[in-house]
Amino acid sequence: MAYNYSELVAEVRKAYNSGRTQKSAWRLEQARNMLDLLDNEEERLCEALYKDLKKSRMESLGMEIKFTRNEVVEILNDVETWMQPQKVSRNLVTVADSAYIRYEPLGVVLVMGAWNYPVQLSLLPLIGAIGAGNCVILKPSEISTHTAALLEEIIPKYMDKDCVRVLNGGIPETTALLKERFDKIFYTGNSAVGKIVMEAAAKHLTPVTLELGGKSPVFVDASSDLNLAARRICWGKFSNVGQTCVAPDYVMCVPDIQDQLVAELKKTITEFYGENAQESPDYGRIINERHFGRVKALIEKGGTVVHGGRCDEGDKFIEPTVMTNVKPTDPVMQEEIFGPILPIMTVEGVQEAIQFIRSREKPLALYVFSKDSKVTNEIIENTSSGAITVNDVIFHMALSSLPFGGVGYSGMGAYHGKHTFECFSHHRAMMIRPQAMESINILRCPPYSDTKISWLNWALKVNERKGVFGHVKSWLWPAKKSSRPTSTS
Repeated sequence: MAYNYSELVAEVRKAYNSGRTQKSAWRLEQARNMLDLLDNEEERLCEALYKDLKKSRMESLGMEIKFTRNEVVEILNDVETWMQPQKVSRNLVTVADSAYIRYEPLGVVLVMGAWNYPVQLSLLPLIGAIGAGNCVILKPSEISTHTAALLEEIIPKYMDKDCVRVLNGGIPETTALLKERFDKIFYTGNSAVGKIVMEAAAKHLTPVTLELGGKSPVFVDASSDLNLAARRICWGKFSNVGQTCVAPDYVMCVPDIQDQLVAELKKTITEFYGENAQESPDYGRIINERHFGRVKALIEKGGTVVHGGRCDEGDKFIEPTVMTNVKPTDPVMQEEIFGPILPIMTVEGVQEAIQFIRSREKPLALYVFSKDSKVTNEIIENTSSGAITVNDVIFHMALSSLPFGGVGYSGMGAYHGKHTFECFSHHRAMMIRPQAMESINILRCPPYSDTKISWLNWALKVNERKGVFGHVKSWLWPAKKSSRPTSTS
């Protein structure tokens, strides 16, 4: 279908300007409708995910449909509370005033979903934007063709057709859409396209949230239970065949434990997917031929394959693969893998691991396996990442009270739970002053005098550790003189 994008955005903006999206009743109704969509269309969504990625029912439900459903339920339970004005502290000169933050919708927002989790990464920000009272134009990724087509079909059946629109298309359609003016753009994908989105948004000074990726490292300390570490790393790495933005991208460990760790990884892969992962109903496929060729090339250029490595282009199958003897200059260590390859690089210890992490772009996630809190704290305090999980991978996403987002090249802004509501809200500063107490208010007005300056200094003073009213308390209840000698230096 051909669209006049300017007319489309104008129609959606007209719906927003009607004011109905600002009412809690409308937001709750849309959330209930989304719940119906996820429940009623569950089988069709699972089928589309299987066609696009050969995603197992377990992964489709746990990481896509039910994950999104939980966020919808949270909106139903809490959005009316989130909408309430948030009182803020006041100082002496505003003690008689009302001061608070009012959460207001931004307007018409563009949500650009991703192909690797095409249900979750489209619907979760969509429903969060609606919960914040916005109108939304959703652009699913055209790469996950079956899921994108299904979303375009079913969303208008459940959601407000005036306020929620779905547009499908490829690069030309996306390029045209980005020329329009939105009140917020939310993009999930890679850093290269993130730059294009940000450049387009800059023309209209449109704020953006960019959920990008990067090479998320894992450091396995020698104190770790290597069987446990291997199982958790394999689950996170090979779910969705590594096509996960927070998947463990590469592992660092000291040479002494590498062989044992590799043995545990091999054992775990076989336990998870059998002797032939291509026959496993729980192992997915690469999304398309282009990505298949890219990932296959990473196996062939540098490093030693110690497990897996088999590829079937016709089936878009790449075996769970573990590599050793990788160098920082190898292609597999240069770009985000986004596939079922796990390179292992040896380091002399935690300090070298930290230096390596810091020498690269800040990752979306960072993982540490250790029983030694000193090692864990050393990494936490000397690195930067969107998130960090200790003794597991990916699991920080399961807690919606934690903000999910990147830093630097791995993204900007965060969402999940209440953070999604705040992401799509304007935090409007509000102050309401009474028409009274003018005898005090005139202290700020000309003509100025030393007396006025003295009173103003006293009123505005904030004492350390005592807050804005500390000097008043000190004046009313002076502290006893200390018996300790004072410094004469």
